[in-house]
Amino acid sequence: MSVLKVYIAGPDVFWPNALEAGAAKVELCTRYGFEGLFPLDSALQLEGLAPREAGMAIYRANINLMQKADLLVANMTPFRGPSLDAGTAFELGFMTGLGKPVWGYSLDGRLYADRVATDNSAADTDGMTIERFDMADNLMLIGAIADSGAELLARQATPELQQHLRLFEQLLQLIAKGR
Repeated sequence: MSVLKVYIAGPDVFWPNALEAGAAKVELCTRYGFEGLFPLDSALQLEGLAPREAGMAIYRANINLMQKADLLVANMTPFRGPSLDAGTAFELGFMTGLGKPVWGYSLDGRLYADRVATDNSAADTDGMTIERFDMADNLMLIGAIADSGAELLARQATPELQQHLRLFEQLLQLIAKGR
């Protein structure tokens, strides 16, 4: 049996301890017989590039990693708002488009609607309808996970690295059982 490659998605690359977090998640992948692909793994030469050129190089490197991966595990904990990181949402969609399973976890166990609404109203402060489908995030993201045969683990926990690693490992255990 070949080693499954796991693309590790999420805003973890922006954390002050991004390299530590990525290394810990890659180590957990190895422990469960997978090869972890963390986006900061790419040995890119960004020095001397204009900001846009550097961004495009990172984009292309991440696309290449996702094309090599067999599945994705995403940190879907809300980032800079009530929903997951926009780049992670793209990665979930990209992998879904490739027909690969997408798994996720979140340290915010509340429903998406409960994170958006300040009360039980049907609209947000801008008058926009709040989707109330009893899902942990946007229905397209949760639908992608469900239809790929994977799972989202959402628990209320403090945003510490150990909490992230705990849920990440629980997903790896589920994936390993299904091999």
